[in-house]
Amino acid sequence: MNQVTFPVLDKRVIIFAGAYGSGKTEVAVNYAAGLAATCSEPVSIIDLDVINPYFRSREAALSLEAQGVRVISPHGEMCHADLPIILPEIRGEIERSEGKVVLDVGGDNVGARVLSSLADSFGRGYEFLIVLNARRPFTSTVTGSLKMIHDIEISSRLKFTGIISNTHLIDETTTETVEEGYRLACAVSTEAGLPVKFVSAVGEAAKRLDPETIGVPVFTLKRQLLKPWEEKDRAARSSKNKGGLVLCRV
Repeated sequence: MNQVTFPVLDKRVIIFAGAYGSGKTEVAVNYAAGLAATCSEPVSIIDLDVINPYFRSREAALSLEAQGVRVISPHGEMCHADLPIILPEIRGEIERSEGKVVLDVGGDNVGARVLSSLADSFGRGYEFLIVLNARRPFTSTVTGSLKMIHDIEISSRLKFTGIISNTHLIDETTTETVEEGYRLACAVSTEAGLPVKFVSAVGEAAKRLDPETIGVPVFTLKRQLLKPWEEKDRAARSSKNKGGLVLCRV
């Protein structure tokens, strides 16, 4: 069994980016919640995902706020917009001197363009982390992953500082799947000169990892973002288990 720990990142601003399907929003949301549970500073998460209409950190706003995380995202009619909307409070949140700030940046180099208008606000006090999923087509090889890293850096005008290995097959994820992704991340690390900061995985797959195989912290994720039809399935199961009372996930 692996010792699962919360991976501490010292920088005040922590940015997660990655290709569509990498799982970077789950990582960002879970990391923000983990920060709120383990540090005494205020924690906020900024939703800059302008690519994916389903898996965006704003979808977990109520749950995150209940855990002590301030969520900053477009409001009202703009909540579901696919436009690079930069609220005035976003720049202020990044530039202030106290608290931890997590940024969820959407998609690939196209989604990362929204960062370019904020690049001058970060200074040196940030972690910029590429979330790699070896089971996604554009990051299934070292060459593809390096291209993704290069394209996002050019688009965002920021340099990555580390790699997160988040290889998964959603509910079909096994320890072998996670270990496969870690091996790819290590190979990319060698070529890119970027450290693997941690491995993330859901539930039992994380707990069963061999510590001799995984040489970095393992972060256990709790799946919080579901597709609309999965939300309905969860509600239906809850209704059945609770004798007809439907419990809605927030």
